[in-house]
Parts: sequence; C-alpha cells; structure tokens
Amino acid sequence: MKLSVEAVRDFFRSRGINLEVKIFEDTSTVEKAAESLGVTPGEIAKSMLFKLKDKYIMVVTAGDKRIDNKKFKETFKAKAKMASPEEVLEVTGHPVGGVCPYGLKNPVEVYYDISLKEYEIVYPAAGDVNAAVEVKVEDLDKIVEGEWVDVCQ
Repeated sequence: MKLSVEAVRDFFRSRGINLEVKIFEDTSTVEKAAESLGVTPGEIAKSMLFKLKDKYIMVVTAGDKRIDNKKFKETFKAKAKMASPEEVLEVTGHPVGGVCPYGLKNPVEVYYDISLKEYEIVYPAAGDVNAAVEVKVEDLDKIVEGEWVDVCQ
C-alpha cells in the first residue's frame, strides 16, 4: 500500500502542510498503534467510512470510543452502516486500518467527533496500517475541512 502512503504525503506537500508520515512496526489496531506510539488508545484518531443512502461519509473519532447508533441516526438521518473493506479501498484509496481523511481517491464529507477534543494531539493513520501522522486537534479541520459532531457513546 505504498501508493496510499505516497498519496497522503503528496496531499500534505501540495498544500504546504509540514506533517511527517511515520512508519511503524505494527499499528494495525488502535491498541497496537497506541503501544507503538507510546500514547493512550484515545489519542489514536480512528477514521471510519460509512455508507449513507446515496453517499459515503468519513467519521473520525478518538480511538477508544464507539459510535452511538442513536446519536448517529439523529445526526445523519440514517442508520450507521460501515462500508465494506472493498468499498473503503475503492472510495478512499486506503486500506482498512490505514484510512484517513488525507489523500483520498474520491471526495468524501468528513466529520470529526467531539471525543477528539479531549486531546491536544491525535494520531490518524496515514494511508497504511503501519503509517501514522501527528496532528494537533485544533488543526484537524484546517487540514481537511469537516464538521464537528457528537456521535460517540
């Protein structure tokens, strides 16, 4: 998935954003990523692709939080339906575990859950299960414009 990581690096370069994509041994799960980075699971920004009736959306949450189905349905007027791994790769260009709002293959609306605001810095994936980038929470929606929502338990 090197191409996916390069798409993320190109995305940052093209916008003059000075963020370094770091490659780790094993960040394939929130727990492993937190261990590799020496942070809490909540500081791992988890990006999930959902399929609504006629479009896909990405929701980025703190790594230790779960989607609250009732809040999700109230916010998006649709049931929370995760995209399949094939859809994730097709829509984002990133594999499951490497999904992030950067360097996407297709435009996707991005939503940031308020659970991220518990932290000053978070670590989203960067196009591969073993790639991550350090981002200040206050910069998340400056890098990729998104809407802040409350959809976690």
